[in-house]
Amino acid sequence: MKKTLSLAAAVAAFLSVTLVAPVANAASMQEWQAAVAKKLTTKQKYPRVALSREIEGRAKVRLVVAADGSITNHEIIENTGQEVLDREIPKLVQRLNPLPSLPDNKTELAFILPLVWSLD
Repeated sequence: MKKTLSLAAAVAAFLSVTLVAPVANAASMQEWQAAVAKKLTTKQKYPRVALSREIEGRAKVRLVVAADGSITNHEIIENTGQEVLDREIPKLVQRLNPLPSLPDNKTELAFILPLVWSLD
């Protein structure tokens, strides 16, 4: 059995981005989204206990990001319902911090990041 962390879910998260600053150049925002998705794939881990027990789950986290990429706030808006995975969410946010700097002189960005822990 192989662990799979869904990159597609991470990329889909950015389709529902809520901007606090004016709308950015599409190419710059797309590049930023791709950089964040890439960082997510390298930082998201599957807890060993969840792997051994074959636990899967989905969650949604609202992130607020400052211009320099620092995550200034996060809120779990939908937990996985699996304690072992839910405990991993704040750890993941810490590993993601900071994200790449925001494009086009944005001062702040808030978005929902869907997270998926899935076994193949």
